[in-house]
Amino acid sequence: MGGGGHLRRPLRGQAAGPAERGVVPGVEGAPGCRVPRRGRLAEHPDPRDEQAGGRPADARRDAHPFPRDGIVVPARVRKASDRVVRYVEAGGVRVSVIGLGTWQFGSTEWGYGSTYATGVAGDIVRRALDLGINLIDTAEIYGLGRSERIVGEAIGGRRSDVFVATKLFPVGLPFMVRWRARASARRLRVDHIELYQQHWASPLFPPRATMPRFRRLIDDGFVGHAGVSNHSLRQWQDCEDALGGPVLSNQVRFSLVSREPDRELVPWAQHNGRIVIAYSPLGQGLLSGRYEVSPPSNFRRFRSDFSAEARARRVPLVAALRDIAGRHRAKPGQVALAWLVNKPNVVAIPGASSVEQLEENAAAADLSLSDDDVQRLDSLSA
Repeated sequence: MGGGGHLRRPLRGQAAGPAERGVVPGVEGAPGCRVPRRGRLAEHPDPRDEQAGGRPADARRDAHPFPRDGIVVPARVRKASDRVVRYVEAGGVRVSVIGLGTWQFGSTEWGYGSTYATGVAGDIVRRALDLGINLIDTAEIYGLGRSERIVGEAIGGRRSDVFVATKLFPVGLPFMVRWRARASARRLRVDHIELYQQHWASPLFPPRATMPRFRRLIDDGFVGHAGVSNHSLRQWQDCEDALGGPVLSNQVRFSLVSREPDRELVPWAQHNGRIVIAYSPLGQGLLSGRYEVSPPSNFRRFRSDFSAEARARRVPLVAALRDIAGRHRAKPGQVALAWLVNKPNVVAIPGASSVEQLEENAAAADLSLSDDDVQRLDSLSA
């Protein structure tokens, strides 16, 4: 797993200068810290296999729970020693098809309460690692650096289990790329970043000004792979040209209510061995059905796709998700995630407000939709 065999140069623990400490005003880098180097992800036996120490088939069948209002989480998800997600291999890396997005870590606009960042968020990261989720995505701008710090603290001594992905916000001069990458690494408590992504296409500096800076980080072994986020196909290709090599991934809004990546990005990624990382894969809750009747009370209420009219247009799609979920003993959100991650070279990074929600997301990797299911969802979301 990880950075494709690049040599790594340790991050030294010298004091950070002013430019290195600040991503944007108010963001401070954590002290330099060394952690164990990355290793290969251990291969774990299928816990369902009796020969691997699992339970007999009859016991497994009886233990497949239907807890609380129809939420389906396979019994093996409940055991911290079990790994349940699938992996995709592309560009020399091996990442879980279900990752963990941490946009909400350290931010207040999601309305998760004051104790979320100080306790629940770290529990979510640790449980994700228990389940075999190795793709943890964050960004310097999330919570003004707090998300990176929460992730770094939660990883602790489990560095070899994690494919760390973070993002550079397109502000500041290109020469600051190295400083800001090191500031992110200090907050994350790592000496190597597997995937360093440009968060948006810069309105001021073209790829030929920024991508060579990414190339130096890769050549120095400090970064494993370059990635982009919120880039069109043309912008993605321009970044590859400027980097002089593959830009591993493009992280974009992608779900049954945001199908644009299906037109160009996904086919190109599949043909060229790249990865599309889907953020907001549940439409920020739209596809769970929770906003069918009552509107959201947090920042979502200001978005046009959460208006009463927009929610009404989604009623047939949500109804189909519920119907398909019922036949698969799943939840609508799990069906929406399965629709995404069954596409080759596509991984999803849903957020989670609780450990329980994380477990439900992870279980979606086990859900196989029929061709009829996929065609039905495609037609209703076109």
